[in-house]
Amino acid sequence: MLVLLPPSETKRPGGSGAPLALDRLALPELGPVREKVTGALVALSDDEDRAARVLKLSPRQLGEVAANAALGAAPTMPAVDRYTGVLYDALDAVSLPAVARRWLGAHVLIHSAPWGPVGALDPIPSYRMGAGVTLPGLAPARRVWAEAVTAALRARAPRFTLDLRSEAYVALGPLPEDCPAVFVRVVSEGDDGAVRALNHFNKHAKGALVRQLATARPRVGSRDALLRWAEDSGLDLRPGAPGEVELRV
Repeated sequence: MLVLLPPSETKRPGGSGAPLALDRLALPELGPVREKVTGALVALSDDEDRAARVLKLSPRQLGEVAANAALGAAPTMPAVDRYTGVLYDALDAVSLPAVARRWLGAHVLIHSAPWGPVGALDPIPSYRMGAGVTLPGLAPARRVWAEAVTAALRARAPRFTLDLRSEAYVALGPLPEDCPAVFVRVVSEGDDGAVRALNHFNKHAKGALVRQLATARPRVGSRDALLRWAEDSGLDLRPGAPGEVELRV
C-alpha cells in the first residue's frame, strides 16, 4: 500500500542531516522538475520584497525568504519530522518505534510543493512554498507538476493507494486512472443525521490514521481490505462516493 500525505505550512527549523540532495529523494524521475522549481525558488529569494509578494508572506514571515535562499546548504531532517501542525502532531512520528518509522519510509509519500512527493524519511530542509504559488519564469504549479507526478506514481505501480492529500495537492499530481486507490474524506454525523465534512479534525484524524497504520503495519491491497482492517481496529471507515471512503469521527 502507498499512502499519500499533504505537507504542512509549519515546519521544524534546523536539522542535523547533510544538505538537500535531489537525487536521493523518492521518485527520482522527478529530478529535472525538482531542479527547475528549486532553482526558481532560490532565485526568487534574491529579492525579499518580490518573494514576499509571490509567496504571500506577512512582514513577520520574511525570515522564510532566507530559508528558501539557503535551500542548497541548509541542514535537513526526515520529511515526516520536518512538518508540524495538526496532522503531523497527531502522527507524532518522532515517538514511533524504529519498525514503525521504517514502515513510514517504505509506504508514505508527502507531497511537497518544491519537490513533489518525497519519502517520509527523505531528508529535506525547511522551506516556504504553497501549492498555489506560481514562481517567476515557470508555468502555474499544476502545469509544472501534474503530468510528471502522475507518470512517476504510475511507474511506482502501487498495488493500492490511500490518498490523504488536500485537493490542492491532488491537483498537482492526480493519481493514474488505472491505479487502485481511494481518497479519504473525514466527516462527522450530527444529531440530525446529516454528514458534514470537517476541517481541524480532518487533519487530526488523518494523522492518527497513519500513526495507527504505521503501528499495526497491516497488509492492505484493496479498498475492501482497508475497510476490514479499519473495522477490526475500531475505526469507523465506510464506503463513500465513487473512489472515496469516509472516516467518521
